[in-house]
Amino acid sequence: MPESPTDPGAPRAPYMRVLAALLADIESGKYGPGDPIPSEAELCKTHGVARETARRAVRVLRERGIVETEWGKGSRIKDAGQHEATPGDAGSE
Repeated sequence: MPESPTDPGAPRAPYMRVLAALLADIESGKYGPGDPIPSEAELCKTHGVARETARRAVRVLRERGIVETEWGKGSRIKDAGQHEATPGDAGSE
């Protein structure tokens, strides 16, 4: 399944739906710098996905420099000055 389908009606990988939802929440201000994002278990329940799917979405956010993860404490939004990418580029992954 392509990560960035050219057809907007094409199916999207489940992790991309979770990623897009998290990015939308970040852009809307629901989660700000220093705020924790939902745990993998919460993302699984909310989005009806497997744990590895939730983990992959969070990993993409981490790779983009949007969140930082501390083992046993979860993932938090980095300060705006620490971001390597803007939250609005959901389709670039």
